[in-house]
Amino acid sequence: MGKRIIVQRRGKGSKTYQAKVSAYKYQLKIPKNLPIEEGRITKLISSPAHSAPIAKISYSKGSFFIPAFKEMIEGERIELNGKNVKKGNILKLSDIPVKSEVYCIESRPSDGGKFIKTAGSCAIVGRKVGNKVFLLMPSKKEKEFKGDCRAVVGIIAGHGRKEKPIVKAGKKHYMMKAKNKLWPRTSPIKMNKIDHPFGSGRGKNPKSKIAKRNAPPGKKVGLLRPKRTGKKR
Repeated sequence: MGKRIIVQRRGKGSKTYQAKVSAYKYQLKIPKNLPIEEGRITKLISSPAHSAPIAKISYSKGSFFIPAFKEMIEGERIELNGKNVKKGNILKLSDIPVKSEVYCIESRPSDGGKFIKTAGSCAIVGRKVGNKVFLLMPSKKEKEFKGDCRAVVGIIAGHGRKEKPIVKAGKKHYMMKAKNKLWPRTSPIKMNKIDHPFGSGRGKNPKSKIAKRNAPPGKKVGLLRPKRTGKKR
C-alpha cells in the first residue's frame, strides 16, 4: 500500500515539517523614525534561521537588529541617519558616494530594508541621476532606488560560509530543520509509482510533466501553470 506523497504530508502541518519558531524571533529591520545620533553595538548573535551573524543596535529610543558587517565588534559605535561614510553607518543612498558597498537596502523610503541580507553579500553604488541611485546588485544587474532610501555601509559578515564542508549528515539535518527545509530530498523518478506521479522505472523521463490548474495536491507536481511549453524557436 502506498503512502501520501511528500507534498500532501507537508501540507498537513504536522510536527515533522515544522519550523523552529525560536529561530525566527529576530526581525532584521531599520526603525522608521530613526533619530540623528550614535548607536552602540551591544551584542552579536548567531541565529540558526539566518546565514549571517546578527547585530543588536541600541539607541536612545530602544534597540533593533540588522545583519552584522565584516569585522564588526561588540561595543563599537555607528552613526544613524548621519553624513559620515563609515562601515556600519546607516545613511540615505543619496549621501553615499559612488563605488561604496552597501547592504540591507530599503525598497521604499522607511520600509526597514528589504534587499541584501545574506552572509558575504553587498551591492555597489553605481551612478546617481537626480534623486535616483542605481546600484549594482550581487546578480550583476543594475537596480534603481530612490535617493531617500536608507542602507547600511559595508559588506555583510560571514563570507565563505559555503566553502567549509559539512562533514556530518547530522549537522546538515539540524541546519535544514531549523529553517523548515526538506532534507534529504529523494528524486521523484527514483520512487515507486504508488508513491509519486513521476515514479516507477518504466519510461523514466526527467522532463517535468504539466499538472492541471485545478489538480489536487497529490497530482500538483512538475511544471505548475507554465507560461509556455516546448522548445523556444
